[in-house]
Amino acid sequence: MSQSVHPTAQPGLIEAQPLFAARRLHLRRWSVRPGLLLAGLFVLLLVIAAFQPGWLVSADPLEASARQAFRAPDSVYWLGTDENGRDILTRLVYAVRPSLMMGVSATAIGLLIGTLFGLAAGLGPRWLDGAVMRVVDVLLAFPDLLLALVIITFFGQGQLNLILAVGIASVPRYARLVRAQTLVVRGAGYVEAATTLGLSRPAVIVRHILPNAIKPILILATIGIGGNIVNGAALSFLGFGAPPPAPEWGGMLAMGRNYLANAWWLVAWPALAITLTVVSISVIGRELLRRSEGKHP
Repeated sequence: MSQSVHPTAQPGLIEAQPLFAARRLHLRRWSVRPGLLLAGLFVLLLVIAAFQPGWLVSADPLEASARQAFRAPDSVYWLGTDENGRDILTRLVYAVRPSLMMGVSATAIGLLIGTLFGLAAGLGPRWLDGAVMRVVDVLLAFPDLLLALVIITFFGQGQLNLILAVGIASVPRYARLVRAQTLVVRGAGYVEAATTLGLSRPAVIVRHILPNAIKPILILATIGIGGNIVNGAALSFLGFGAPPPAPEWGGMLAMGRNYLANAWWLVAWPALAITLTVVSISVIGRELLRRSEGKHP
């Protein structure tokens, strides 16, 4: 029995439709939204400012001039000057390095220690799991900033101590996430197969459990970098960061609040820098999370 074909149908066009659909799906999968592109460009600008600030500004962030104090934004000083006549744009650029160092280093500390506690709770005996999780639950009842304040009272002031305090304060959150992922991964078929084939317990943990448990946590940690930058700026605002006149976003906010009524730019630009940094990092982190879950725009 012959199959009827529409007289206007073209077999070649019909066969090409799946190919065109596959190409459209591929292009859609790798399409970049404007917001994501802007976030990526801003983060790239931050990286340049952190490693090569001289490429963006040529002035000295500590150079003061009483004659140029409280100068509003103009064609010479694009973002104005502070109470000591220092160029705000230059200080903002030089403040990128300690801010990014705060976010990345504190996140790395929290992730490393949290992973150790999470693996111990997820793979250890029941009593160890219960003990670790009870401590984690108590610490999670307090905001990260409050925990960091308590911790920094023991370490003292300074940029390094600030990083340690913010990093340790984020340990409970990562410990709970790693423990939850470990409980899921340890029951997977490939873990049971590796155990059946005679691999030692440490080998199974290092080769199979740890990589698969930590992979989604690393993406979530990208988003956490922005939160740690905010916590570091907040502690610097309270006077626990690097002492003045070191350029730091939180310290610039703290000094600028005293002159907010007459010099709005002293507070506006550092606040905008913190906001754009956190939003850009969060956008990139959420996009990585979306793609890891197989969701595409």
